[in-house]
Amino acid sequence: MTERLPPEAVERAAALLRAGDLVAFPTETVYGLGADARNGRAVAGVFEAKGRPHFNPLICHFPDAGAAFAEVLPDARARALAEAFWPGPLTLVLPRRPDCRIDLLAGAGLDTLAVRVPAHPLALALLRAAAVPVAGPSANRSGQVSPTTPEHVLDGLSGRIAAVLDGGPCAVGVESTVLDLAAGGAALLRHGGVPVEAIEAVIGPVARPIPLAAAEASRSLRSPGMMLSHYAPALPVRLDAHGVAADEALLAFGPPLPGAGAVWQMSEGYDLRQAATRLFAGLRWLDAEGARLGLSRIAVMPVPMDGLGAAINDRLARAAAPR
Repeated sequence: MTERLPPEAVERAAALLRAGDLVAFPTETVYGLGADARNGRAVAGVFEAKGRPHFNPLICHFPDAGAAFAEVLPDARARALAEAFWPGPLTLVLPRRPDCRIDLLAGAGLDTLAVRVPAHPLALALLRAAAVPVAGPSANRSGQVSPTTPEHVLDGLSGRIAAVLDGGPCAVGVESTVLDLAAGGAALLRHGGVPVEAIEAVIGPVARPIPLAAAEASRSLRSPGMMLSHYAPALPVRLDAHGVAADEALLAFGPPLPGAGAVWQMSEGYDLRQAATRLFAGLRWLDAEGARLGLSRIAVMPVPMDGLGAAINDRLARAAAPR
């Protein structure tokens, strides 16, 4: 059963997060579904609980700008925006630091992270008590309306998560504005609680997003993160491999096929959550090791479509897409 925790049970909620459990918590925008962002298995549990069909990058929440900027590389614009709008409903997409502690799955395998400091006293108390970065998409089943009360959270996720920290109704009721500063420019990825005009008053012109349908058609859809084309490794990817050549690297699921030039095991025991946590690290490692060894491509063993398998296969299909 999912616990409904009163506001004074912050320490209990923090302990659950540190233990790798999922805890919904209030922000000024909507309720977030929190997981320790350093714990790949906990992050995979977020996708599993939501029934999320894609490994979209998740927004990581911090108690202050200093904690957020310890994981990413801010420029002067990011610092000015943090000064102006944090705590508040603004998410910044910035390059990961080389020593970033956030699990790759939380950032969908990208070299960027979406970070913010929420303006809700209970959220900030939870983040300070947990003392871990918290990945937190909206606390609802994928495709459903975002939750602004604990009742909304329980309607969709009761029995799927450990607890919901009851902070009453959310004040803003729409998600945070997401701004991409990672590539040198400034691009709006999502309208939200901070008007773009207010952002422009601080840093100057901001590029507006192209329509979602056009972005998807061009394979340049941006979630909190970078273009989908940036997901792909340099080596070509071959899916549904039932055999492997000596000049191929192998991304294995289950007992590995014999004969590969290099092997990364997602889960020998067919554990989809373990596979999800090892997917992005595996693609990166095979890409680097394959290049070092002069291998021709990455072969991927079949992964079932059940549960998290749908999200894993979605990511693999994008990695294997023509480019």
